[in-house]
Amino acid sequence: MTKKRHYLRETIPAGTPNASKEADKAVRRLQNQVDERRQPRTSATVNQLLDRYFLEADLEFSTLDTYRGYAEKHIRPLLGSQKVGSLDAGVMDSLYVELRRCRDHCKRNRGLVDHRTAREHECDGRCLPHECRPLSSSTIRQIHFVLYGALRRAIRWKWVTTNPIAGAEPPAAPKSNPRPPTPEHAARIINEAFKDPDWGALIWLTMVTGQRRGELCAIRWAHNDLDNGVLHLEKAIGQRGKKKWEKDTKAHQDRRITLDPDTVELLRDHKARCATRAAALHAKLKDDAFVFSLAPDGSTHLVPDSVTQRYGNLARRLEIKTTIHKLRHYSATELIAAGVNIRTVAGRLGHGGGGTTTLRAYTAWVSEADQRAAGSLAARMPSRPGASPAVAFTDLDPSSPYERIAVSLRSQILDGEFQVGLPIPSVKQLAAEHGCSVSTVQRAVKLLNDWGLVELNSGRRTLVKHISAAVAPTVTSTAQIAPATAGQSAGQPQPLDLELQLLGKSIAKFRAEADPGSTTDLRQLLVGAIRRRGGDIADIGDYELTVRLAGNVDLMTTFVATK
Repeated sequence: MTKKRHYLRETIPAGTPNASKEADKAVRRLQNQVDERRQPRTSATVNQLLDRYFLEADLEFSTLDTYRGYAEKHIRPLLGSQKVGSLDAGVMDSLYVELRRCRDHCKRNRGLVDHRTAREHECDGRCLPHECRPLSSSTIRQIHFVLYGALRRAIRWKWVTTNPIAGAEPPAAPKSNPRPPTPEHAARIINEAFKDPDWGALIWLTMVTGQRRGELCAIRWAHNDLDNGVLHLEKAIGQRGKKKWEKDTKAHQDRRITLDPDTVELLRDHKARCATRAAALHAKLKDDAFVFSLAPDGSTHLVPDSVTQRYGNLARRLEIKTTIHKLRHYSATELIAAGVNIRTVAGRLGHGGGGTTTLRAYTAWVSEADQRAAGSLAARMPSRPGASPAVAFTDLDPSSPYERIAVSLRSQILDGEFQVGLPIPSVKQLAAEHGCSVSTVQRAVKLLNDWGLVELNSGRRTLVKHISAAVAPTVTSTAQIAPATAGQSAGQPQPLDLELQLLGKSIAKFRAEADPGSTTDLRQLLVGAIRRRGGDIADIGDYELTVRLAGNVDLMTTFVATK
């Protein structure tokens, strides 16, 4: 660039034994570098390399700001004065060792203090003795990639001929371990959030679509086709400190997501509330208004960091250890558990690579799939000696599609619609009837087999089994709580079909064993059902529990608890 000659230098210290011979060897080494075009063509330092790299790098603002922060805190203090041509894998490995030792790069001097602030202050109990803490593996890997990218540019600029850190070994990528909320926690979060309907709508949409917080903050009403149930995602809100801006989505994708009828209805109600508030203040809700906004006319978007803070406060109130990003994990997990193929899940989440990122980063469903595999293997195992030949009915709160299908088929079998010894419809027929995948129906049939209602035969139709007296539900026609049924003593638990209703509307059905004449038993069942549905026990007076003997359509009683 300057047209000046560039010299390669190597110094042999004075007093070195055989200094003349060592100098001759150094000359030959430098000549070989020139002949093989391996010599650095610049004496620029790492600081100069980073300055030019950040000036020319085409990176998104928040990414570039993060990289600059890594450079200022970790790269420049340790390598800034080093010449680019002198970097090699050994230097980089030494850097990683230092980063794993102490993130503050202390000098190992005793008496160091970790002050609570860098400003002038009077030390108190919050200023503690220094304790070396390593950088995380993911941060060290990002520092490696910053230097790797800068040195790739150096090769293009002909500063060096090879990337000197290509042979360095950064820490291995940490294994993904997403921890989505459990269904019970999700129900509690939703119920708490809907104390503010607008906030509840945002949390609901986050759970249903699995979108990032910035993408949800950027949704405008013009992006919603509520008539066709489609949400259009094309922008996101970026934030770095106090700076906020509208940008493309993380993967620069323009995607559309289908919404279920409940979510469409929720958005319609939310829009009606927004329009009513705007009209009350003599404003108008425009088509390009933000869906989630604190402004009456929807002219401004929510701040992503504020959304995170509010959700964190909600989780702390409920004593649930989670973050808003884990709702994204929750959505992916529930979709996979419901039998949705991985490419569809990846498309909804905005992942590229045909689902590779989804499988690598969102693996919370592996345990669920493992349970299915274990169940499939157990079904093919021979019976254990002395094991009970029958499988008792289990308590069930049918929330998954395959469970609802199994409950429906169970009712048809118990009602005699499918005769003993005859086959039930094929899985393809049942899948078409219920509008689901074949794998979902197969899981439902497997559940019927576990209950002892059907017989699975490889290569043949699934047959309805004869239900033994030990397994069959007691069928007794009665409209009141009887002190005892035939063959049972008073107070003995009986299999019951129970239905939970909220203000007269059925919200759950399940089976359990209890004494139908015991108010204590029925109250425990009612409280447990309310909690499983995420309800508030303080509202127990709004719920009622209808009680029937298992397999009998006649109502025994309706239990209502006092507060």
